[in-house]
Amino acid sequence: MAALELADGTIHYETSGAGPPLVFVHGGWMNGQAWDPQVERFADDYRVVTLDVRGHGDTGATEPDRYSIGLFTDDLEALLSELEIERPILCGLSLGSMVVQEYVARHPDGATGAILGGAVRSMPPVELPAGMKSFWSPLPAMSASLSVSGSKGTFRSMLQSIQATTGERWLSVDPETRVAAIEDVGDIPAAEFRKIFGALYRYDPPELTGLETPTLVVHGEQEAPLVKRQGRQIASAVADGDRLELADSGHLVNQDRPRVFNSAAADFLAALPAA
Repeated sequence: MAALELADGTIHYETSGAGPPLVFVHGGWMNGQAWDPQVERFADDYRVVTLDVRGHGDTGATEPDRYSIGLFTDDLEALLSELEIERPILCGLSLGSMVVQEYVARHPDGATGAILGGAVRSMPPVELPAGMKSFWSPLPAMSASLSVSGSKGTFRSMLQSIQATTGERWLSVDPETRVAAIEDVGDIPAAEFRKIFGALYRYDPPELTGLETPTLVVHGEQEAPLVKRQGRQIASAVADGDRLELADSGHLVNQDRPRVFNSAAADFLAALPAA
């Protein structure tokens, strides 16, 4: 992988292909390899970029004691500047969808298009009264779980809680995809897991009303209902938004149904104006 040296860490990334820039941002506790089915499909026609967000994959731990979606977005901006990319097409999954939302809110004319897989605006995916998040913060309990069960055990507990609430398999309907995702989580140190969770929990999403960046929201059929609702809100808020739900798929929709996801993405990309 190539490396982008920053003052407080090193961001690892990969590029392949040539053409309009297509940049992928993975979900929480994953890494850039989560986009392999999309890299293989689009590298013949696009300049494809994947990165490992701070705390994840080959990037691993970095200096800050606290992470935020804003910091992850700063890193994305720095990488695009390094690669001399203007007006990319951005594709983010889950945590990555938050980074993409933050980027387009900062730069309303800065992206040619946005694809949001497993799109979520906040964690938990509901609006809470001001101050409620800090008052009812799950971070102390998360820290206790990490000290006892580690990253993998804590993530498994999270999955069990979500499944108990939704009645669905949620993360993935494919056993191999699910196992691989959990193994990736196990590679993340507990301190980094905590910082990633904190970034998700503390995020205050931007208003996207009237945003003119063409946006496609894609959810799996077994996604959590409240997350689906937030996806509908995104698609309705932007000026040019569409939403698609894929059968037989969960949160990792790009891996559960890669061919269908890629086909939908290809149709969306073909309809975009020239960069």
